[in-house]
Amino acid sequence: MLLLTLHICLVVVFSIRILLRDDLEATSRLAWFVILIIFPYFGAGLYWLFGENNIGQAISKKYHAIFAEMRLNFPQLISTRQQNESQIDLPYRAAFAYAASINGFHTLPNNRAELMPNADQARARLLNDVEQAQHNIDILYYIWLADHTGINLANALIRAAKRGVTCRVMVDGLGSRQFVRSSYWQQMQAAGVQLAISFPIDHPLKTIITGRLDLRNHRKITLIDNKIVYCGSQNCADPEFRVKARFAPWVDILLRFEGAVAQQMQILFTSDWLVATGKTALDELPSGKDSISDKDSIVEQISTNTSGFAAQVVGDGPTERKDSCPQLFVTLFHSAQHEITLSTPYFVPDHTTIEAICAAAWRGVKVSLIFPQRNDSWVVSAASRSHYRRLLQAGIAIYEFKNGLLHAKTLTIDGKISYIGSTNLDLRSFNLNYENNILLQDNELTAAIYQRQQDYTAQSIAITQQQVGQWSVLRRIWQNIVATIEPIL
Repeated sequence: MLLLTLHICLVVVFSIRILLRDDLEATSRLAWFVILIIFPYFGAGLYWLFGENNIGQAISKKYHAIFAEMRLNFPQLISTRQQNESQIDLPYRAAFAYAASINGFHTLPNNRAELMPNADQARARLLNDVEQAQHNIDILYYIWLADHTGINLANALIRAAKRGVTCRVMVDGLGSRQFVRSSYWQQMQAAGVQLAISFPIDHPLKTIITGRLDLRNHRKITLIDNKIVYCGSQNCADPEFRVKARFAPWVDILLRFEGAVAQQMQILFTSDWLVATGKTALDELPSGKDSISDKDSIVEQISTNTSGFAAQVVGDGPTERKDSCPQLFVTLFHSAQHEITLSTPYFVPDHTTIEAICAAAWRGVKVSLIFPQRNDSWVVSAASRSHYRRLLQAGIAIYEFKNGLLHAKTLTIDGKISYIGSTNLDLRSFNLNYENNILLQDNELTAAIYQRQQDYTAQSIAITQQQVGQWSVLRRIWQNIVATIEPIL
């Protein structure tokens, strides 16, 4: 009788809390109700730990204060309204304007970029830039491993710090926990590299009480001398990815950008750095010629460089407007005139996103989706495949990459628009992770990214309606059970 009473009390109390939340969609409410009714004790604990996107009032206020200061001091890079819309072809202007509304990074001209040919050359090029740095290096990774790649970069930063380059390194407390405990972390600090941990996990109970333990910094940023930024899906780790070696190789994409987007990314990095270290905004910005703190230099670079393409940084996270990330994907899908090609390792979209991508296919846009055949998350794998039948019925081509875990997050539209960075098409990226991306319009660069996507499909198997129709009853039931709780994954 006591257990029954406790069962009822838990269900009632947490159900009332769920019903009082205006930010939850009906599907999310229903998923939580199912969990609470079937597993009341486990469900109550699960909701307590992961039910609400509460990052803590202090952190949220600080992020908003930092961006307000940046908008005030650097309107050339970040503002409250979209600028330079005329650089973007008419069908895509709404998407660029929406992207700018997320955190204020508006479209800037005259950017240049190079798609790295492969993982080895990407790492070599990045290391060379670090070795050639003259003023400052800022690095942020979700995962940094003490493997060949991680050790080489740590040693290069130690050398840079010793020759007088200002080096700042920040990692996520969960994703890079092993590296933070390694000797290389201490060696960098001893050499003069400034270090910070984003969302540390050394006091988990405090984090659970004041916020949420699984809110993470998933960004991957490498900035050099305020001019160069590397952006893509690649963490600081070997393709063999020793922590999950059985899914290797990890197949990533990385681009080297030059131009004003590097300075926009500097603002994004600095916002995270300030929250992690508690320092003051303008004091922490790089100084000197060509730096973000040199306002005249920013204007000069934007106006005098006449070659390149229009682009803007998109930084998303739990302190930004809720659902801004999926709404951007929806806007991009709606903008497509002819073709959409997307690769992502984690495909757990919300209802609006999957409706938009199916709607694009139904109106005649050629849509291709590329996922890994073997996923390191069995939950995501099951939830993703629960959508296959519907996607295929809409005429969407689905490919499963065979040669490792395809970790590249890429979106190309009509051979003109590219969206590249750290964001996956899942609810974790949509609502829980801090992410960084670059949205751009350029035929030549988009063609290169599109060709890379075609390389992925060439190493994939095409999924057909016949294959999906042959799945066993138990497999379909299992996938749909997982999909039932998809809104809270």
